[in-house]
Amino acid sequence: MLVTPLPTADRNDYLSARMRAAYSFLREADLAGLPLGRVDVDGDEVFANVQEYDTVPADQKQMEAHRRYYDVQYVVEGEELLQYAPLEGLAPVGEFDEAADFGLFATPEAPSSVVLRAGDMAVLAPEDAHKPGCAVGAPARVRKVVVKVLA
Repeated sequence: MLVTPLPTADRNDYLSARMRAAYSFLREADLAGLPLGRVDVDGDEVFANVQEYDTVPADQKQMEAHRRYYDVQYVVEGEELLQYAPLEGLAPVGEFDEAADFGLFATPEAPSSVVLRAGDMAVLAPEDAHKPGCAVGAPARVRKVVVKVLA
């Protein structure tokens, strides 16, 4: 599934060599056995962040976005609700951290949502604000690998 506004579709190459490296990593690595934290795939161009956390109600979180990296979010275990919306026009919540390539933004009135279950992947471009880690019903434990791909 690819959901993006048509005017931005041509800006993103979801089959670039770096993206293919991310997909290969997700197919070939022992994702359940990886240690938490950063795992290098191709230096700073493609790397993974292995995470475990408990989901929380969506209203307890803000949207996030990145300027330099795509997020390829893959759920290894558990399930979560992922909200997303175009970044354009969203109000920032605090300063954007350039070094971490991370900023928080106010949630729009009606974001789109998708439930990601074990084995599901979502690819988010720099123009996509997103709110991962939201509970589907009751909070639950999630193991996720987020592959960061240089845009």
